[in-house]
Amino acid sequence: MRETSISDERIVKEAEYIIENDATVRQTAAYIGIGKSTVHKDMTERLFFVAPNLYGSVREILEKNRLERHLRGGEATKNKYLQIKKRGTDK
Repeated sequence: MRETSISDERIVKEAEYIIENDATVRQTAAYIGIGKSTVHKDMTERLFFVAPNLYGSVREILEKNRLERHLRGGEATKNKYLQIKKRGTDK
């Protein structure tokens, strides 16, 4: 049996945050204070070996987020242009 390291603890913390908050990789990275690439690598490659019991739940959430990301992006763009339009009419 291998020893748990600080990075193992971080990986479990990331996974638990994603599961409890139905969070995205970006939200998790901001919460933990690390890069989104690190979170993504932790969840897709390392989690299975550190905490296989959490892996399935995290993968489901990440897959759902992947399928919904175009909707979030579209909503963000819509809001951006509504704000620009609103500022233009405030003058």
